[in-house]
Amino acid sequence: MMRIDIISAVPDSLASILNTSIMKRAQDRELVEIVVHNLRDYAFNKHKQIDDKPFGGGAGMLLKVEPFFECIGKIQSERDYDHIVFTTPKGRVYEQTDANKFSLAKNIIIIAGHYKGIDDRVRERFATDEISIGNFVLSGGELLALVIADSIVRLIPGVLNDGESALTDSFMDGMKVEAPYYTRPSEYKGMKVPDVLLSGHDKKIKEWKEEQSKVLTEIWKKNNTME
Repeated sequence: MMRIDIISAVPDSLASILNTSIMKRAQDRELVEIVVHNLRDYAFNKHKQIDDKPFGGGAGMLLKVEPFFECIGKIQSERDYDHIVFTTPKGRVYEQTDANKFSLAKNIIIIAGHYKGIDDRVRERFATDEISIGNFVLSGGELLALVIADSIVRLIPGVLNDGESALTDSFMDGMKVEAPYYTRPSEYKGMKVPDVLLSGHDKKIKEWKEEQSKVLTEIWKKNNTME
């Protein structure tokens, strides 16, 4: 069974997603164990302080080095970890290839930053992967931690009821976007499902999906090309 440990300064913010839908199902089926660690439990002083002002000045507060070293040291003493993921705007943008790689691991730690960031000695000592959600800044790494966890969990065999569903997702086959999907009713407010999908002709349906995928992939590439 895979284990994912998430370290957070605001662990309550993770609960709703981790205890809903596919994430909950995977845990109930004992296909993955997800453990959230409250950084304050590893604070040194009686006030449970986990942040402080940065040396050299500047706005904002940084998460302190000691709680992370204590937390990671404790859980590393209990098992080996394949990846320790450090969430940061400075990291490479997360992609499906990362999810595929992480899904093959046995144990993973995800470090969620908060406030202005984390004392860089945490990254220096522990990070095996530095990951960003995109070229923008969030108030914390918890959202990215959930994105990473969800993208990994859905790839674990037995999690999705339809085993082929994850294998046909966009970006599973390189940088390839899926064709559009439709379901009942076949017509709604004058908007019709493409006739080919109602034809029952498997070869023509496959050809249509491949052509649509090519068109949408080209549009995606154009929209995501850095100027």
